[in-house]
Amino acid sequence: MIAYVTLGTNDMERAGKFYDALLGEIGAGRGMENPRLIMWATGAGQPMLGVIKPLDEKAATVGNGTMVSLGAPNPAAVDKLYAKAIALGATDEGKPGPRADGAFYMAYFRDLDGNKLNFFCMNA
Repeated sequence: MIAYVTLGTNDMERAGKFYDALLGEIGAGRGMENPRLIMWATGAGQPMLGVIKPLDEKAATVGNGTMVSLGAPNPAAVDKLYAKAIALGATDEGKPGPRADGAFYMAYFRDLDGNKLNFFCMNA
């Protein structure tokens, strides 16, 4: 259903390095790139996550209430990916743990531009 999501950035090089390292942990690589945009995917035809310099050439800002959830196969992967994001300079927005009466296992963080994301898996 979702083809891709883009997050605004004011520093393409910094954002590219952050997401190369972070998304590389789940087997994603750059699938599309130009001077304004970098997109990552785990394979052809898979949903993509991208960083973009806004078309209106104004500063990228964080959307209030906007969040991107990235799937992980299990709670151990959520823990590992969250730790990697923090090690790369992300800020904590909610440590790994069960949510929604234990139905989900999630960890929340903000990337280097302040965009809110989480890693998520269903609990068995």
